[in-house]
Amino acid sequence: MATNLYDYAYELEKALRESDEYVQLRGLYDQVNADESAKRIFENFRDIQMNLQQKQMTGQEITQEEVEQAQKSAAIVQQHELISQLMQAEQRMSMAIGELNKIIMKPLEELYGSLGE
Repeated sequence: MATNLYDYAYELEKALRESDEYVQLRGLYDQVNADESAKRIFENFRDIQMNLQQKQMTGQEITQEEVEQAQKSAAIVQQHELISQLMQAEQRMSMAIGELNKIIMKPLEELYGSLGE
């Protein structure tokens, strides 16, 4: 019986969309976007994070001012209950995807791990 990995991948995508982790994340994301103040704070935080990541990836130096700006933005985000809940939900979703990745990669780890023995 031939296995189509893409069919399984689409089934996994569907399962992720139906998972408690995703449903909760989606609900909180929608709530943040429905609240103009929360949306603005969250977008600002994400913009700062993306900018810092971009600089790190390209080897650019991050200034002390940028670090302070990121810290202030993170403090504001942590104090906002709704955004804080969203970020916790993101963390749970990320952990679930990390665990799935470990499961998916297990055959390759077993294969290449056995070569060194």
